[in-house]
Amino acid sequence: MLSRIVVKIGSSSLTTDEGGLNLDSVAFFAGELAALRKAGHEVLLVTSGAVAAGFREIGYETRPKLLHEKQASAALGQALLMRAYQNALASHQLKAAQILLTRTDFANRKRMNNANMTITELLKQGVIPIINENDTVSIDELKFGDNDTLSALVANLVRAQQLIILTDTDGLYTADPRKSPDATKYEEIDEITDEIYSMAGGDGSSVGTGGMRSKIDAAKIATRGGVPVFIGKANETGDLLQALKHAGKGTYFATHLSSLPMKKQWLGFMSSPLGRIVVDPGAEKALIHGGHSLLPVGIKRIEGSFHAGDVVEVVNMNNERLGRGIVNYDEDQLQAVLGLPSSQVIGIIGEIHRLEVIHRDEWITLK
Repeated sequence: MLSRIVVKIGSSSLTTDEGGLNLDSVAFFAGELAALRKAGHEVLLVTSGAVAAGFREIGYETRPKLLHEKQASAALGQALLMRAYQNALASHQLKAAQILLTRTDFANRKRMNNANMTITELLKQGVIPIINENDTVSIDELKFGDNDTLSALVANLVRAQQLIILTDTDGLYTADPRKSPDATKYEEIDEITDEIYSMAGGDGSSVGTGGMRSKIDAAKIATRGGVPVFIGKANETGDLLQALKHAGKGTYFATHLSSLPMKKQWLGFMSSPLGRIVVDPGAEKALIHGGHSLLPVGIKRIEGSFHAGDVVEVVNMNNERLGRGIVNYDEDQLQAVLGLPSSQVIGIIGEIHRLEVIHRDEWITLK
């Protein structure tokens, strides 16, 4: 295979404004995925649309707002969604397999590795994995950023060569092009800055849950993991292939980083921090620019309840996130020695596994 491509399709691209699947749209995207396969690429699909596909069928007049109603809609809609994909892909002699994931699957390294092995085997057998959040059991308002974040995590997990996030607009503009005729499009973005975030709009369509901001969040995760990203539209035959050729209808987000090791991916984007450590400017400089470990002397205060081996988030004195790491101290141990030089630490808390609060090998910068 030439390369491994992750394609993400949102609810608004698959369903009608009133809810329910648009089978013509499903057939169109199946053809686009088949074209990628025919060109020699491995293809994974991250799809939304279960709730939107199911709420009309279950009897709701509008998209439900209560969690149990969304879960019920997803339970029915996911079956309809997969059946539509399988039927559409079968016309191209392709098979599809369903994989349902939640945030906790990514937070657990063993489950994450199991998911990766399943995906790898499906690709080896020529099957297209179709991945969606397991909305029937999700407790976080069924939102993975309309699966934008999920697609970035999957792209990093499988070490994809490209993430394509499809939406109903042809990329990121300086302003909303529907409201501002002077808006200009970003063709390529080398770095996702605060200015870029300010260009992102709010919510998407009435049947989806993600706007451009969630897509930029996803692009930041993917590019940090070494995966370039395209955000744009595909509404004509051949558009996905054009996107791969850098001639797509959208915006390209470049990356100059190599693919992160699995442990670093988990630590940076999939783990669940159990505490927070606030550091002084000297420690910030050592962590971000010096490649050093974090020592007790550079810590100003700690928040949360954690034990040695847990993941914690590190912020500076302006509350700006610097990164995440695996802490080597229990919360009470660290509270007793924060701000102290290393020569005094052992005398206070006795023998410890490591003097470093966070070793540089168990740290990832996220600033």
